[in-house]
Amino acid sequence: MLPTIDMHTHVLPASYLQALGDLGIQTEAEDGFPEPDWSEEGHLAFMDETNQAFQLVTISSPHPHRGDDGLALAQARLMNDDMAALCHRHPTRLGFCTYLPLPNVEGSVAEAVRGYDELGALGVKVPSNAWGMYLGDPALTPLYEELDRRAAVAIIHPTGPSATPAGTFASQLKPMYEFLADTTRSVIDLLMTGMVERYPHIRWVVPHCGSFLPEIAHRMVGISRILVPQHKMPEVDVMRGVRSLYFDIAGTAQPVMLDALLKVADPTHVLYGSDYPYTPVPMIAQTKQALERDPLLAGMIEDVFSRNAGRLLGLGD
Repeated sequence: MLPTIDMHTHVLPASYLQALGDLGIQTEAEDGFPEPDWSEEGHLAFMDETNQAFQLVTISSPHPHRGDDGLALAQARLMNDDMAALCHRHPTRLGFCTYLPLPNVEGSVAEAVRGYDELGALGVKVPSNAWGMYLGDPALTPLYEELDRRAAVAIIHPTGPSATPAGTFASQLKPMYEFLADTTRSVIDLLMTGMVERYPHIRWVVPHCGSFLPEIAHRMVGISRILVPQHKMPEVDVMRGVRSLYFDIAGTAQPVMLDALLKVADPTHVLYGSDYPYTPVPMIAQTKQALERDPLLAGMIEDVFSRNAGRLLGLGD
């Protein structure tokens, strides 16, 4: 297998598990998906087994904020300290994104600054929504000003929407549909409120082949052509915004989602992702091998597997 820079992988430090426990959050009950086992030793063994040259690690879902801004910030600091310590033990193999305690905007700005200036973070991680605050919310302006000033890498990770139709299968097993839908909802919010254009130096990374965005991007163009002249929405260059985004291909990229993504994305903005440890190692290895053989990636596989991410993170070839 070719070496990869993995832009979508997760860690579960003790501080994160403690935060979930303190808040009474049960991952399987909330997301419908079991919480995987994780250890530092197992993570490094996975990297060796699947030829992961470098990984950018983040905290996954659930997003542990339940209304107490002070507690959320204290928990975020512990999680970020743990991730920084892990990466400092393995500086040539691991980097991390600062976990932000949104919707606490003031605390998130402070923690983003601390992550960059004190902990050596390579980016920030934001949930698709934080207690109903989506990424186009104007309340996020102070955070975006700071991230734009730093040309930050901002990893979007799905979480459950603030409300789902009761009793539906999709609402019970959120990673199957609701994660993709909520990611798409949030990225539409970013694009159509003009946030992407207003803060052009933030390098947004959208997970899972852009979720549903590639399939509806041209519909967004059509809708904007109707609504902009009626002053119902800001004038936004939808496709330029889409092409400014980065996309990881974690999850089930083949046979449909990767094809759709490559029709709308800048190919230099397509990035490899494994979704470890929520995806089992044998599936990750099988997916890597299938991607290496995919004719859609002929001539660009090394760019997608490592070079694009290396340029994004400033790691070089």
